[in-house]
Amino acid sequence: MNTDTMNTKLKSTGTDCKTCRAHLADLFLDESHIATHPQLAAHLAACKECTTELTALRSTFALLDDWTAAEPSPYFDSQLHVRLREAEAAAPEGFWERTRSFLLFSTGRTLRPALTGALAFAMLIGAGGLDLILHQSHISPATSATVNDLKILDNNAQALQQMDQLLDEPTTGNEDTNALPTT
Repeated sequence: MNTDTMNTKLKSTGTDCKTCRAHLADLFLDESHIATHPQLAAHLAACKECTTELTALRSTFALLDDWTAAEPSPYFDSQLHVRLREAEAAAPEGFWERTRSFLLFSTGRTLRPALTGALAFAMLIGAGGLDLILHQSHISPATSATVNDLKILDNNAQALQQMDQLLDEPTTGNEDTNALPTT
């Protein structure tokens, strides 16, 4: 289809093929959908490709409605079990074949303890990591050397004040005034 015809079709219907194809399932399943969207009806009237696609969709579903599945043989289950037993009994050739057959034919009972242990180990590692993260968030940040020096000076100033208070205590009459008080 040339571009002039496509442009006139788009101008005349107000919708394009992409939009119409997006609504094909709705048009097929719900007959009232075309009444609620008149631009789609106009596009289908003008576009042969979209009309052909809608007709093909309807004919495909009509064929599917008429199709019936073949009934399985009455011995299907017994033949299937025989084949499964033969496949289980055949010796695998290599490591990867043995692993593949083990995973395909085993019930998983032998893997359950190993998987349970692996899951428990993963939970312990996860809980330990979470505990470590939570405890690290409560640790106060390391103080700098300047802050430590200021704390030491403050302690020294308090000690000097206490010493001054001991020296300034009033003395009783029988003590020597020049002697330092003993503690």
